[in-house]
Amino acid sequence: MITLGIRCLLAYLLGSLMGGLIVGRVYGGVDIRTQGSGNAGGTNALRTQGKVFAFWVMLIDVGKGVLATALVARMPLPLHGGAVLGDAGWITALCGALAVVGHVYPVFYGFRGGKGAATFLGSLSVVAPLALIPGLIVFALTLILTGYVGLSTVLAVWGVAMFLCMRCGPASPQFAFGLAMALFILYTHRSNIQRLLDGTENRFTRVMLLRKAK
Repeated sequence: MITLGIRCLLAYLLGSLMGGLIVGRVYGGVDIRTQGSGNAGGTNALRTQGKVFAFWVMLIDVGKGVLATALVARMPLPLHGGAVLGDAGWITALCGALAVVGHVYPVFYGFRGGKGAATFLGSLSVVAPLALIPGLIVFALTLILTGYVGLSTVLAVWGVAMFLCMRCGPASPQFAFGLAMALFILYTHRSNIQRLLDGTENRFTRVMLLRKAK
């Protein structure tokens, strides 16, 4: 239990390292939470700071999900002779989920973070890499048809959860991770959903196939 607690804490702390705010410091103290949508994630970074800034933000935010699941969940600790105790699949899934929670509620930045999508992507690449394929397909199709990034993200994560249920089974750690993250990311995108209902959600019209000609 001690080793599990250490891994959980390390995964959460790793998730709390916000790419948007780390890169913002390099760029002279830019805090993207004060600009655009007020979110610290990659989409707001792209809208307010441009492609290069957003690239580094995404690299950090995806990378910490990979590290939490591939390194923190599996690294030997000095306790119990360095053995990794417990079911490796469940530990990996738990560490991945906590990295996403850390991204959304970062202890180092006043618990004001992003919406979790990029870190979920990194965690998923280790927890269940095959699930990236249906997730990215759903995201891309929704985005080019609607132009809504938030809607595309939510539907993609739910698509991943359904894929994991069918492929790994409803009692698997992979599906538990997918379902928990689908519910959590739905919650973090609640403002996007409300703006969709109000008709005020921002669109990336440049990627839309069915956009109206001006």
